[in-house]
Order: sequence, then structure tokens, then C-alpha cells
Amino acid sequence: MATDDDRKGTPVPEPAGPSPRVAVVVATNRGGPFLEEALRSVVAQTLTDWELVVVDDGATDAGAVRGIVEAVDDPRVRLLRIPASGVSRARDLGVEESRGAVLAFLDDDDRWDSRRLELGVAPFDDADVVATYCGLRTIDAAGNELVGADQREVSGPVDVAAGVAGVLAPNVLVRRTAFDAVGGFDLRLALGEDLDLLLRLAGRGRFVFVPAPLVDYRYHEGNTTRRYRDLAGAIRAIVRQHRDAARAAGDEPLARALTGRDEANDRFAAWSAARAARASWRAGARRAAVGDLAWAARFAPRAPWLWLRHRVIG
Repeated sequence: MATDDDRKGTPVPEPAGPSPRVAVVVATNRGGPFLEEALRSVVAQTLTDWELVVVDDGATDAGAVRGIVEAVDDPRVRLLRIPASGVSRARDLGVEESRGAVLAFLDDDDRWDSRRLELGVAPFDDADVVATYCGLRTIDAAGNELVGADQREVSGPVDVAAGVAGVLAPNVLVRRTAFDAVGGFDLRLALGEDLDLLLRLAGRGRFVFVPAPLVDYRYHEGNTTRRYRDLAGAIRAIVRQHRDAARAAGDEPLARALTGRDEANDRFAAWSAARAARASWRAGARRAAVGDLAWAARFAPRAPWLWLRHRVIG
């Protein structure tokens, strides 16, 4: 459990009764216009045996976050406020404050279909399942679909490492014992912490695909993914660390998959930079546009060749 030194204000009371099946953790450092919709999508679940811990990670307007949680008005929802500690620490503390055997991490701007937990939890009846994942759509700020779900079934750790199946933290449920066995989130990581967790979990058992679009990922101006330079750098470091570990262990198929993931990250970085440069150029910010392209040339000089090879060879 988190100590009183980790908290501000009144300690979170321990719920009475048996442990719920699922523990949902929402970490937020902003509250924001989508938080209430995210929380209400949990309350609306057809599977009712859950608990929800909202971790206020040093939000500047703590009263607004508390007001949103209180407006949801459900005894299964609890609020924990901590000093600003970063998403990895906030999620880990949320897990420590919960008791559910299956863990779910919901971002404060995403939302769930009402069957998200019912369908996602069922495969955990098999003891070798460490995680389940489902279809994930991308929506805009108004909730309109931008990109449909394109996830597919993985055949093992190599597929998870390669990133070909669309296994992401927002659409994953994790067995608590597996989460604990790998040590939870890496507190040193401010970005890419979910990728690192999934790569560590992949070798511990089966990932089961639930073929239904049950999670909506919201793309908007406040997204972390818009910080493409920092994100690309973090992903590179994580993937190369796991690749080097795979090579040291003599697992060449896994190492090759991670090399492919590294190349895909370079393509993502160059595409993101080009997109940012176009937007800056159209806005008349010519210097910013040139800066975006110059960064891409330094960070991923092989990106044009990698893109062409990917298009031709696949």
C-alpha cells in the first residue's frame, strides 16, 4: 500500500468485503474535459464486479478532479491524490491501492464500450493467460471515428515485440500476478512505459485477442502522442534495450522483431515530423517547419529507405 508520505490529504479508506474481479486505474494530472466521460464508461460496464481508483497525480486544480469523481457518485470509485510523480508511479500506486485480480489502465481522455470488461475478463479463466486485448478505435475530441479498429491475433512474444497486432496499454487487461512478477511499470520512464511493460509481460504467458472494438482512443490537442520527438526517443531507447537483452539471451527471432519495431519507430518519427512541418508551413511558421524536417533528418536518416522497403517488401 502507498504510505501517507505518498499522499496529500485524507488517506483512501480500504473498501470492505471480498476483492472485486477487476481493478481499474485512471491516472490524471489534469482532469480535463474528457475525464468524466471516461469514468462513466467504467460505471456503465455490464460486468459490475470492479473497483476504480482515480489517481490525481498532482493536478493543478485538485478541486476540479475531485468534483468530477464526486459527480460520478459510485461507491466503487475512489480518489487518491499524490504529489506530481509521473504516470508510472501514479499507476503503480493505483494498483497498490486496489485488490482486483485483473488490472485495467484507462487514460483520462479515452472511453470504453459497455462490454469492455465482460468480454475482456472471460479468457482469464485459463491460468496461462497473462493478458487480453481488444479492438481499439481512434476518435476525435467530439467522439467521431477517425480510424477503425485494426488489431489482430498474436501468435506469441515475437508478434507482441514486432507491434504487428496492435497490442497497446489502452486496450489491454493484465493478470495482477503477472504484473507483480515483472515489477509493474518502470518508474524511470516518463514516456513509453506501457510498451516496456508489455514487452516484459509477453514472455510470461498467452495474450488473448477479443475481436471487438471495445476501446476508444481519443486523439486531440492534449495527447502525449503529439510530443512526437520525446516519444520517438523514448521508444527507441526501450526497444533497443529489449533487443540487446534478447540478443544476449540468444533469442534471435525476438531480436529481429525488435529491430523491425525500431525501424517502424523511425518511420513514425519521420512521418510525424513531416506532418508537423506541413502544419507549421501552412501557419506561416517557416523556421519551425525547417526545424521539424532537420530533426527528422538527424534522428532517422534512413527513414525514406525504410519507408520504401516497407511499402515494397512489407
